[in-house]
Amino acid sequence: MPLAAERQERILAAVRKHGMVRLADLVKQLGVTPVTVRRDVTLLADRGLVQRVHGGVALPHRAQTPQAREGVSGAYGPMATRTLVGMVVPSVEYYWPHVIQGAHAAVAAAQGRLVMRASRWDDPAEDRRQVNALLERGVQALLIAPTTTGDGAMELLRWLRSLTVPVVLVERRPPQELATLALDAVMTAHALGAGLAVRHLVTLGHRRVALITTRQSPTSNALRTGWQDAVDTLRLDSHEGLDIEVPSYGSAGWAEAYTDVLKRSRDLGVRGLLVHSDREAIGLIEQGRELGIGVPDELAIVTYDDEIGAASDPPLTAVRPQKHRLGVLAAELVLAKVAEVGGDWPVHRLELWPNVVVRESCGTAPEPEQL
Repeated sequence: MPLAAERQERILAAVRKHGMVRLADLVKQLGVTPVTVRRDVTLLADRGLVQRVHGGVALPHRAQTPQAREGVSGAYGPMATRTLVGMVVPSVEYYWPHVIQGAHAAVAAAQGRLVMRASRWDDPAEDRRQVNALLERGVQALLIAPTTTGDGAMELLRWLRSLTVPVVLVERRPPQELATLALDAVMTAHALGAGLAVRHLVTLGHRRVALITTRQSPTSNALRTGWQDAVDTLRLDSHEGLDIEVPSYGSAGWAEAYTDVLKRSRDLGVRGLLVHSDREAIGLIEQGRELGIGVPDELAIVTYDDEIGAASDPPLTAVRPQKHRLGVLAAELVLAKVAEVGGDWPVHRLELWPNVVVRESCGTAPEPEQL
């Protein structure tokens, strides 16, 4: 049986070729049950890639006329269609799959194709190698989350600016040293998200909120900035020593380190934690049980990212970046740039606010979640 992603690609290909395909024909072509086909079609329809019709599936209305095929509308105006878009991300295992899916949906809606390459964290040489591979592949536009700090990052960003294909940075912005580098960027307002988390805990009566991170990263650095700004703006009690870095959950020494954090927090009277990310928050809850520290009765926790926060025990209040939407907007922006060839295109720097999802780990009643 083909994998779900392969089945959905085949369904899309059939719909693009014929305009409308009967569900019964898809069942035969794919060799799966009607229930499986209906589930795949529902997922594609939810993403706006196809339209369900009686007994079958068709292209969305926007792609059914010659005019629509010549250019579809996105957040930034007309978008180029049938474009090969390259994407370079630092990981395909955490956080980034949702961003990739959003970009894929937007490119597919414009009858284009997204081709993705995985690079490595903090490796500008690998970023450049993957971009070159995509350029040789013939991509007409590029989405990339490049390294922006350390040796080689400045040269990499300048080189990206010099490319002849449109480039949009995803979840990255040029550093202050290159503040006027004319590269478009779509990113999450992570610092603001940290501030939202601190403010949520303050409204619950907490005056000291520790920040727990696992390593230096673009997200961790932004959270640190937002956490400190909120502490200063709200004139909270001294937070010296409450910016704490711990090993990743499950790595060597994690249990001892988390136990130390919990004991230190208890000794300092800290009963609110902002944790990046979900796995580490779950590890702190686990070690808290060993110490007799209950969540949320004795400790309130807000996680950042919300990949698996709802499955925690108790479910984690979370700051949730809009990852899928981020991918959609980044792709629509780069497709609009392709369509605007020769025009006077202003530099775009777009920030999306994350959402606070209230669950049980802070002792407040959970909000109804959107399914």
